[in-house]
Amino acid sequence: MAAVDSLVTAARLPGPPELLPGRPDAIVDLQTDEGMALVRGQWRYEDCLVEKVEFLELGSEADPLGPGTVPNSTYHVIPHAEAPDFEDSDWRVLQPEETMLRLGNGRVCFSWYRTSVTIPERIGELDPTGATVVFEVVIDDYAEVWVDGRLPLALGQTGGQVAAGFNAPNRVVLTRDARPGDTFQVAVFGINGPISAAPANYIWMRSATLDVYAGERARVGEPAELEVERLDPALDRALPEEATLERVAGGFEFTEGPVWTRDGALLFSSPNTNAIYRWAPEGAVTVFRPKSGYTGVDVGRYHQPGSNGLTFSPDGLLTLCQHGNRRVLRVNPHGDTTVLADRYEGKRLNSPNDLVYRSDGTLYFTDPPFGLPGVFDDPAKELDFSGVFFVRGGEVRLGTDELAGPNGLAFSPDERFLYVGNWDPEWKVVMRYEVAADGALSGGVVLADLTGEDGEDAIDGIKVDEAGNLYVCGPGGIWMLAPDGTRLGLLRLPEAPHNLAFGDADGRTLYVTALTGVYRLRLEIPGIRPT
Repeated sequence: MAAVDSLVTAARLPGPPELLPGRPDAIVDLQTDEGMALVRGQWRYEDCLVEKVEFLELGSEADPLGPGTVPNSTYHVIPHAEAPDFEDSDWRVLQPEETMLRLGNGRVCFSWYRTSVTIPERIGELDPTGATVVFEVVIDDYAEVWVDGRLPLALGQTGGQVAAGFNAPNRVVLTRDARPGDTFQVAVFGINGPISAAPANYIWMRSATLDVYAGERARVGEPAELEVERLDPALDRALPEEATLERVAGGFEFTEGPVWTRDGALLFSSPNTNAIYRWAPEGAVTVFRPKSGYTGVDVGRYHQPGSNGLTFSPDGLLTLCQHGNRRVLRVNPHGDTTVLADRYEGKRLNSPNDLVYRSDGTLYFTDPPFGLPGVFDDPAKELDFSGVFFVRGGEVRLGTDELAGPNGLAFSPDERFLYVGNWDPEWKVVMRYEVAADGALSGGVVLADLTGEDGEDAIDGIKVDEAGNLYVCGPGGIWMLAPDGTRLGLLRLPEAPHNLAFGDADGRTLYVTALTGVYRLRLEIPGIRPT
């Protein structure tokens, strides 16, 4: 069966035109006999029951935020009918138009609607091969949509496969590359609401369709200008000759700190607006974490109070640099947080900027004062230097203090070297340090000096691919460097790039946060990314 992702139509930011145009090339109405016959579907329906079950009270010594050992009782909803092979043969068969009947028990009630849909050879005059197919349903009042037994559990997700709003459409991309014969099992969980003030009415389906978009009309992103200056033939091994750039999101003040998630989305920071956003492959942008860096009463003094660099620990926990709070924070499995670093030798950090984990869990981060209202001259600044620090065994240790504005950083593939970029208009360099087993840095050498290159920016984000090539946000664009520092090429984008992340399933798509927009381009070599 084809891959499934959520389509969220809410919270779209200004920027590219609608990434799925409003008018499909074909619509299959799943509330008509003709529509259901075309996709060889049949609606089945079942009321749900709220059942009292035995459970456990919160907390144990091993897991204080999860279930403990003391018995209690609570409730859940049955049946659990989300699985694609769930046996529903004894459920009520609904004729397509009967989906508009008022069903359920009224007040606080829940229901299941299930059907499979198969992509036909033709939909009207349209050959659906290669098309994007979207399942859209509007349940009075809320819905959750399972496709082939899956419903993404993504923090901050709104709409798509989870509740979209009061009588709002849930839109779910079934496939972006349809083939006749592809079959999808759809299970719609209906909820009467508002739950907090249960209404004297019932559940019903206002509409249900397949919206079909042919080929390029459903593409995510819009073409963006890319100028490539090829400085060394070795560039061809990393960058396709016909490389193209897409703008996939826009309308921001300043974007930073991207990282690709395990559930197939891109997280990135908006330091100016104090938020982390989540971009999903269908093009939707939602707020993943508000107040991502600061909640102080004087937040108005800060130009960039929010989070900056983001990464994942080797065990998959989101870790972020907070400008306003002047610390490095880890988000734990239950959503609580742990401060990993906020002081060095009793003095507050400046404003942690970027970070990377070594595979053994040692965390490295840079700490220039760029997040402080007064930057280098801020009266609250306690350290008289900008450091590259590392955290090992709970201790914050200094790696080096020789750079005025340490910024982006990344490891070589074998983790023998740590690369650090310097945001200093007077010395725009990428440094390479040897990394000892205990985490200490030594033997710093200049890998690349870009001070004399055109462009106002110094060195910002850095990433490394599996061949050891560096991708460096610097003056003029993204500099591609060989492991020995040889300049392979320069990529000029419509906006100044500030950080990067490798994404998509194969790790060969480079996502770029660049001032107001997020861009991407495909590469020949996969990139190194958090485990």
